[in-house]
Amino acid sequence: MNKSDLISRMSKDADITKVAAEKALNSFIKTIRDSLTRTEDVRLSGFGTFLVGSRSQRNGRNPKTGQKIVIPAKKVAKFRAGSALSDALGQ
Repeated sequence: MNKSDLISRMSKDADITKVAAEKALNSFIKTIRDSLTRTEDVRLSGFGTFLVGSRSQRNGRNPKTGQKIVIPAKKVAKFRAGSALSDALGQ
């Protein structure tokens, strides 16, 4: 499912226009992004948690040249499924 498929589905399920569904989805995405940028977790009961994790610096290798490189530390977005979502997936 891509973004336009999701907008169509939201529009149908909520009985709203596709324009309204797109605005709602864009607002949701922006809110999640802004919260994660401030390193705040976003918890949605029954669905899951969006959070910021970190990867430490590590050594790697350039696949073309074989030369060793240092991969810098960085922050990464993570998602942890909630129990209701996990149960729905049969995990």
